[in-house]
Amino acid sequence: MNAVSIIDQDGTLVVSSETIAAGSGVQHKNVLELIHSNRFDFEEFGGVAFETRPFATAGGVQSRQVALLNEQQATLLMTYQRNTEQVRQFKKALVRAFYDQARRATVPAVPESDAVLVARALQASARMLEAKDAEIAVLTPKAGAWDELASGAGDYDVADAAKILARAGIETGRQRLFDQLASIGWVYRSTASGKWKAYQSAVDAGYLAEKPTSHHHPRTGELVIDPPQVRVTVKGLERLRVRLGRFDQGAPALALVGSAS
Repeated sequence: MNAVSIIDQDGTLVVSSETIAAGSGVQHKNVLELIHSNRFDFEEFGGVAFETRPFATAGGVQSRQVALLNEQQATLLMTYQRNTEQVRQFKKALVRAFYDQARRATVPAVPESDAVLVARALQASARMLEAKDAEIAVLTPKAGAWDELASGAGDYDVADAAKILARAGIETGRQRLFDQLASIGWVYRSTASGKWKAYQSAVDAGYLAEKPTSHHHPRTGELVIDPPQVRVTVKGLERLRVRLGRFDQGAPALALVGSAS
């Protein structure tokens, strides 16, 4: 296997999506799709940088988007790929390349055994999986403007939750927020009713609530039970602020919209 190219970008070691695609034996476009579809997960370890690079084709020189991932993001990406023999070998090479590059910047190179390198690869993968699976309970507020909302109680319908997040500078709306909730695994569409429903894991974590709804049949007057309404809790709003936007000391404060239940 060829040496893995690690780039020092303004003091941060990164690897390109092109390098990962070549080392894993997959198409570059598939690697980019994997990064974009899990963008929120990768951004928990820092912003994902992109650049445009030229490449030669039979029809001439064209350009394409390339992602630059830091060590944590690159390791996380490898956990999302099928664990083929080539991918397994590349994981070890990737960990070795990052470690060697960082070591060269600090101390003279010291040979290490394959057993130590394999152990480092396993430890790095375990750390990434733990970070991905662990739910962050509450973000410690970095501005007094957030304290009022974070200490509140109750829940909001998705439309009002979208307005609160929008005032904090996060681009969203009612339908877009539903799509964002689906992309992070909090809600799904019921195949029976076509309505949005909350995953039990999001309810158990305290991020979402479901409000029972009903109506009286216009002709018979009988009570009809409707699908429950998905609502976002205060804890869920705080978590969404972390997932969907970056905190800025100068950003507008979140303000409550409507009435919480």
